[in-house]
Amino acid sequence: MAIEDLKAQIGRLPRQPGVYLHLGAAGETLYVGKARVLRDRVRSYLGARGTSPKTDALLDEVSRLEVIVTDSVVEALVLENHLIKQRNPRYNILLRDDKNYPYLRLTTTERAPRVLVARRIERDGDFYAGPFLPASFARQTMLLTHRLFGMRSCNEVIDGRRDRPCLEYDIKRCIAPCVESVCSIDVYRRAAEDTRLFLEGRNDELIVDLRDRMLEASAAERFEQAAQLRDAVRTIETLRNRQQKLSTPQLGDRDALGLKVGPSGAVVQVFQMRGGRVIERVELFTDAAPSGDTPASAVTEAEVIEAALQQFYADRMPPAEVCVPVQVSDVGVLEAWLSSRADRRVRVTVPRRGAKRGLLDLASRNAGLAYHTAFDDQATAQGEALEGLRRALGLSVLPRRIECFDVSTIQGSETVASMVVCEDGRMRRQQYRTFRIRGLTGDERPAASGRTSGRDAGEARPDDVAAMREVVVRRYRRVLSEGGPFPDLVVIDGGRGQLSAAYSAFQSLGLGNLIAVGLAKQEEVLYRRDQAEPLALPRESAALRLVQRVRDEAHRVAVTFHRRARTIRDLRSELDAVPGVGPRRRRALLAHFGSVAAVRRATREDLTVVVGTRVADGVLAYFDAQR
Repeated sequence: MAIEDLKAQIGRLPRQPGVYLHLGAAGETLYVGKARVLRDRVRSYLGARGTSPKTDALLDEVSRLEVIVTDSVVEALVLENHLIKQRNPRYNILLRDDKNYPYLRLTTTERAPRVLVARRIERDGDFYAGPFLPASFARQTMLLTHRLFGMRSCNEVIDGRRDRPCLEYDIKRCIAPCVESVCSIDVYRRAAEDTRLFLEGRNDELIVDLRDRMLEASAAERFEQAAQLRDAVRTIETLRNRQQKLSTPQLGDRDALGLKVGPSGAVVQVFQMRGGRVIERVELFTDAAPSGDTPASAVTEAEVIEAALQQFYADRMPPAEVCVPVQVSDVGVLEAWLSSRADRRVRVTVPRRGAKRGLLDLASRNAGLAYHTAFDDQATAQGEALEGLRRALGLSVLPRRIECFDVSTIQGSETVASMVVCEDGRMRRQQYRTFRIRGLTGDERPAASGRTSGRDAGEARPDDVAAMREVVVRRYRRVLSEGGPFPDLVVIDGGRGQLSAAYSAFQSLGLGNLIAVGLAKQEEVLYRRDQAEPLALPRESAALRLVQRVRDEAHRVAVTFHRRARTIRDLRSELDAVPGVGPRRRRALLAHFGSVAAVRRATREDLTVVVGTRVADGVLAYFDAQR
């Protein structure tokens, strides 16, 4: 079904603001968008063919349409952003941060505020400062607030009724608001205000106040307090004098978004300027084309900037002005949303000249450099590796999607397997899968199978070949039911036996067109079904390194999962199988008797003392049945 088949439904849509969702045949969300007038916006898709490859691909896949009506366009924008984060639609532009630096939170809503490290800004009435680069600087600054101003680090409810201060007071890292006679809440509140000035960077104002208090304490012969204030002044002066390179005082608080869009993806550089200084640089990027198959260059710069504004400021406080390189649609809606987030006016501008344009050009140059660093060199190397692998194996298409399987076991115990995915030379962690080998039933086993395949009653324990056959059957039975995606190449960790097991699994599922190779350890040669001799690629070959990297990742995932399974097994006890014995009674039995063997030898009277008559009879019956 395509978008034209939904014409009747589109004609009945409401003429109100809201969010629309394009859904695929399997019910997956393909695209989420907002609209001032739902009917007009969705109707525009009926004549949108030919505008871009991305749009054409989307219109061919749409099978269903859903809408959500909102009270305003701003509410529609908020809902759109939430749904994009929740559902990760394939045709929306999804940007990621290259870092997640922390903030410092001053809990001004508490009676005795604290300074805490926070990963995101919440609208909870507290004061937030940051982000801090590097991340360790946040904790260093938090510790400095303890030493300079005596901010508390405990979680106690402060009512001033504590008998005596704790050790933090003795080592001069807290002024002890918990003891009213030592520090009143008003004095502590003043220290919290000093901390806020410090975190806001208002050091000149803070230094003047601290010097006045230092002189006052000295005149009153409170020399220890005066010395502490003197040390605080010196420390803050040192921090104040550390000038940053990028400084333009007249620019005030604003962000500048630089942009580079190319065939491999998009990069947005956000320069955050506060008090006329660039305090942070955040990089947003897309790994691949938003539609999956169409080039990222088909996406307009305005679309990328609009997505960046929504996703970047969804969990950050926007400044008074945001400078962007191109004009975005619905700029009024974006400004209204940003203003509601900041509780003040926020403007989105496209500067043409002057210092603001210079800052924007600087951000754009950095975005271009980041793009070439992230995509060009890497894409070239990965393209060469994929092309070399295609030529070496005689494949008709480039192996853009590679799936690799590995089995991990120790003498047939806790046998597990892993499947990892590599697309265009990049590992896709969100698509990894792990399997517990359980054995296939008779009608599920491939007809070519002549070996044991599971832990059925009375069967021998599974071997690597049977386990590989099982996991391949289970993986591609699921892929068939979901309609894809199918790999261009399957890599099996093992030799000719494991490779034969994979092909027998393909045949049983009717997937004889899939191509697999086996990569043997130590020899590092590739086994193919149609070649008697293994293929030995040159050791320096980029294609061999790519296959080895995928194989090693599958091995790492399988071993990690196997160790976790062994840990869970080791924590189990034979007593867990006894009816009526749960964790508490198991601990009681082991604590009293010392071991499972001693429990097995215990009399009914001894067991009754620990777990009662009924459970004691159950324990005896269980071990009698085993004998």
